[in-house]
Amino acid sequence: MFEKLFGGAKPPPPGTPETLQPKDRMRAVSGSGSAGRAAEMLIAPTALMQLSPKEALTVVSYMTPRRVPMNTTFINEGDKSETGYMVLLLEGEVTVENIVVSRVNPVTVNVLGPGSLIGEMGLIDGQARLASCTASTDVVCAILSRPALVKLCEDEPATAAKLLMAISMRIAERLRDTTEKVKRYSQLVEAMQQEIHHLMGS
Repeated sequence: MFEKLFGGAKPPPPGTPETLQPKDRMRAVSGSGSAGRAAEMLIAPTALMQLSPKEALTVVSYMTPRRVPMNTTFINEGDKSETGYMVLLLEGEVTVENIVVSRVNPVTVNVLGPGSLIGEMGLIDGQARLASCTASTDVVCAILSRPALVKLCEDEPATAAKLLMAISMRIAERLRDTTEKVKRYSQLVEAMQQEIHHLMGS
């Protein structure tokens, strides 16, 4: 079932969160200031506020800390191979860029700060990345990989279900926002077409 949901994942290397026993994993984050801060950011309004503090700390216990040097592009638009993880930004800033149709140089579409989630769609569906992400400063983050998510589903199904629901709600919110923007754009185009028709007919 998990392979159908998340794809056939390679076995994780020894010592990664998904190889630890639940008690050992929680012992590792219990009383940790950095883990507690990560859990707080995970449930901030910019991330997954539907999780309780305890559930957030459980999720953090399945994450791996990473440092990304400034000017490093760690997600590439169109990449189909490195898609199986989600990033929680803890420190620093990340620039999100897209290659717009008919342009060669990327366009900055967002600048993300601490508490932001990056790549949650890739974590779920494993499809090509929709944007490129570059560390504008030195970045500290926590990564939830697909194998770790699978392990979370096995060990803590209730927490995993709530996490997936929260991610789904976040994606749905963005989709609704995009749909509204497309509607407004369509209305603008229609108004411009009517104005052009009026001017040409006069």
